[in-house]
Amino acid sequence: MSGVLEFDSVSVRRGQSFLLDDISLTIAEGEHWAVLGPNGAGKTTLLQLAGARMHPTTGAVHILEEKLGRVDVFELRPRIGFASSNLMQQTPRSELVRDFVLTAAYGVLGRWTEEYEPDDVARAEDLLAAFRIGELADREFGTLSEGERKRAQIARALMTDPELLLLDEPASGLDLGGREELLQALTEIVGSKHAPTTLMVTHHVEEIPLGITHAVMVREGGLVAAGPLAEVLTEDNLESTFGLPVILTEQDGRYAARARL
Repeated sequence: MSGVLEFDSVSVRRGQSFLLDDISLTIAEGEHWAVLGPNGAGKTTLLQLAGARMHPTTGAVHILEEKLGRVDVFELRPRIGFASSNLMQQTPRSELVRDFVLTAAYGVLGRWTEEYEPDDVARAEDLLAAFRIGELADREFGTLSEGERKRAQIARALMTDPELLLLDEPASGLDLGGREELLQALTEIVGSKHAPTTLMVTHHVEEIPLGITHAVMVREGGLVAAGPLAEVLTEDNLESTFGLPVILTEQDGRYAARARL
């Protein structure tokens, strides 16, 4: 397996504060990672670096065998699928759901004068169908529920058949039904033999879908633990990451955690 994403002693500093502090991490082709940590731990910063949307203050980041600072990020980014709440906030409410997915082919938000091949339109519609929202293709994006927007966003992230898929808290804000529908879809994605290497940020172990192979835990910009999921996802590591004693349970490959009273 080749290295898809490599962090070598990476730090990101803003003023006197470190958003990330001396992080070293290697993610190989075919692996699917969950990134866990409390608010302000550096999870989103890690994802921004992985998506070539930020540069480190010190250290080196290699993405798909290209080094940040020595590559045209506008040529690199189409190889990376990225889904985040910021993207949804930037999307015109009147954008048709089909076009929201389709415009990822050009890396733009908002349908303008671009020309798309019939194969592109078919792929966008197939992705919407795969996430069980195919019937919403002609709806305006602003009319979708939170769960429908989340699924459309991941469909968009997959539009260019990326080599690396980055998901920033994909299940946040969803009710139980919406969360489980989304996690089922993610399970199908990462379970495919053609799945891109995946990095998914979450606060909650309950939001880790089946098929995730590895985990990295961060706290206050530093690395707590990283490696295979079964080795890293432990009560001790969760306590070190979130700062309280926890009880961790697992059933049928899904996890749950609560405070130890």
